[in-house]
Amino acid sequence: MDKTKVGVSQEEKRLSYYKYFEQDLAPIPVEKLAFLNEQSKARCIPFEEKNSFLAGTDTDCCQLGYGVNPDGMGFVCNETYMPGVTVEMMDWWFPWHSVGSDLRYKIWDPEDHYFARADRADYVCDPNVPMNQKTWGVTHYIMEDVGPGPEFLMLRFMDPADYGYDKSLIGTEKCASMVCAAGLSSFSASMTHKWYPYKDGIMFCSRFWIGYGLIDGEMKRGLPESASVPEFIPKGLYAHNIKEFTNLASILPSLYEEEKGVF
Repeated sequence: MDKTKVGVSQEEKRLSYYKYFEQDLAPIPVEKLAFLNEQSKARCIPFEEKNSFLAGTDTDCCQLGYGVNPDGMGFVCNETYMPGVTVEMMDWWFPWHSVGSDLRYKIWDPEDHYFARADRADYVCDPNVPMNQKTWGVTHYIMEDVGPGPEFLMLRFMDPADYGYDKSLIGTEKCASMVCAAGLSSFSASMTHKWYPYKDGIMFCSRFWIGYGLIDGEMKRGLPESASVPEFIPKGLYAHNIKEFTNLASILPSLYEEEKGVF
């Protein structure tokens, strides 16, 4: 059954990018939808080995799908080929959608996104802050639906070094740029997106480690040792992830050309 799009105001309808809200969402590739039927048989790269993900050496681990690792931690993996998208476009997208109108977040996934608001809009909009650093130290307050219904969450974006990454891996063949964040909603989770030039666009790769979070200032396991993340949580997040990034890939090239000068 088709979902209803979220509400928009008359003010939002007058914005130049409202047309992206009105259009149909891009269709999700059937091969990605097929993975919804069962958990991945491959494990996800463990959080402690996440530098292998940046380096692109985790090829023996899950690249597309979701599941629960033997240690009870949930995971989601996705790869999205984005024709016509550049590294610079994606560097711009993550800070741009967190300031200004809520419509910026809604056009990403009009059926599931309500708002995303940066707590440090002055920093995000500061022209002296490099585009690929505008998320560092910024918390996004978000309302979205990843399956069970609309839910409020906080997504704390971080300097990759504070997240535990080797920053020398950024700017390399398999990781031209990236963002990473610790999320807090009904379950703690950690997220990394990386992207790099591929064919006539970029390859955009995502990893979510569900059950890991920022605890007492450190990235660590947030579940009791004997606990396990319920399967429906990574399954719902996977379904949402393949939907939102498929749609973003379809709108970002033209959106960027039209709006890149307006922050």
